[in-house]
Amino acid sequence: MPKQLDYHTIREIFTRFQTAEAEPKGELDHVNAYTLLVAVALSAQATDKGVNKATRDLFKIADTPQKMLDLGEEGLIAHIKTIGLYRNKAKNVMKMAKILVDDYDGEVPNSRAALQSLPGVGRKTANVVLNMWWRYPAQAVDTHIFRFGNRSGVAVGKDVVAVERAIEDNIPVNFQLHAHHWMILHGRYTCVSRKPKCNACLIRDLCHYEEKTP
Repeated sequence: MPKQLDYHTIREIFTRFQTAEAEPKGELDHVNAYTLLVAVALSAQATDKGVNKATRDLFKIADTPQKMLDLGEEGLIAHIKTIGLYRNKAKNVMKMAKILVDDYDGEVPNSRAALQSLPGVGRKTANVVLNMWWRYPAQAVDTHIFRFGNRSGVAVGKDVVAVERAIEDNIPVNFQLHAHHWMILHGRYTCVSRKPKCNACLIRDLCHYEEKTP
């Protein structure tokens, strides 16, 4: 396990991220809390680009739980069949829509526990929705954040929950709202899994990673 970076180094890292992009945005298209929830649930083991392509027309006709129920499972499948695990995801989206209509008056709840009680919604999905829609500093740890956090020393942990806790414990609070977006984007485009682009990295001199590429 790499060593956890100290406070001053982490503050400098996120100061640089903030200077480079003050308001980082998630890359999943959505029009309201419900479409964001559906998009994030569909994005498991799929790319944001692929989800956006599949939901472009879907969200024009099914942007509420009731409209999703009216569309029906087969109608939903027709839109999302290019996404991995689409049949299982379609079942979950339909079950989720029914619960939201029956138990939440068609509104998306904004507690982590309530969100995680919905079919197909795990902690990561709940955190993304809480962060992006309600601007709560929840940390959604995906493979990019897990890799970058451990590789750099920004947030060290053996599993995603440990990394989530490390982010909350070590990153200064004024950076917490956007922390997971900065880390996702850096992991997705610079600190990639194979051959990280260290020569283009704005925190190269602060990172603990020993196998930096030239």
